[in-house]
Amino acid sequence: MHKYMRAVGFSAYDDHKKLQDLLTQTIIMSDRHAVTKNKENHMLGEFSKDFADGLGITVCGEFDSDEKFTYEYYYPYLTGTGITSYEDVSVDRHSDKESYAGVCDDLKVGIALIFYLTNRIPYVKAQTTDRLPIRGTTLTLSALSVSGSVILPIQKDEEDVERVRKASVTRNRLMAAARQGDEEAIETLTMEDMDMYTNISKRIPEEDLFTLIDTSLMPYGVECDQYSILGEIIAMRMVTNKLTGEKIYILTIYCNELTFDVAINIIDLFGEPQVGRRFKGIIWLQGNINFPDDAL
Repeated sequence: MHKYMRAVGFSAYDDHKKLQDLLTQTIIMSDRHAVTKNKENHMLGEFSKDFADGLGITVCGEFDSDEKFTYEYYYPYLTGTGITSYEDVSVDRHSDKESYAGVCDDLKVGIALIFYLTNRIPYVKAQTTDRLPIRGTTLTLSALSVSGSVILPIQKDEEDVERVRKASVTRNRLMAAARQGDEEAIETLTMEDMDMYTNISKRIPEEDLFTLIDTSLMPYGVECDQYSILGEIIAMRMVTNKLTGEKIYILTIYCNELTFDVAINIIDLFGEPQVGRRFKGIIWLQGNINFPDDAL
């Protein structure tokens, strides 16, 4: 069973037969399906079914010459809201199956964000018809979590918020210049990092770590699309899996100047989430590339 199935309300589906019946139901009673041919002239297909508002399962596979569908793999998903990034995205195929990973190098984060691509059919269609790269795309990120906790926020006044905003704008400008090879910008960023390290080293013996760090996003484990995050909850809602009755929190998180939705089963979340508090947990990052209307 996929590790993150419990994040969409299927924590009790640990039996192989129950899982197979669920996947069959997903295919037969799908809310959406899509097909396209890849460059090897194989007919790819996928069937998606929502079991709660924005939460569901996608089953992927191929059609043979007799139009019989054979499923190869499945994954749970959360349909994200809003735009997370306007930066260009590169995509690469996974080696073991016809699934894809996306890479977004957003200046605000400081690292290349790697995510699991949830709308592979439009991408494969553009790839097959030689329309890549497509300019003007945006990215909507979302995430699933099976382990998280709620912690209190850092107390900030308007002056603190404005100071952080100005520092972020300056840092993004320096990062853009450093990418272009500006040595002065590179030196300035290096000095800022050294000053930050020194400041934290002095304060950490007497202060709690989470009073020094407001938000963070770091790769977690050996799988490149999993991250450890700490972010502010700016919106939240609860949904119920229509089949199992399990309740899932969908939290809109502001983390390292990125905004995205995270789904977590109520039984896997420690603490009571509220707007203004912070979420700390491990996530599986997903992404939907929003192609321009006239691109496909």
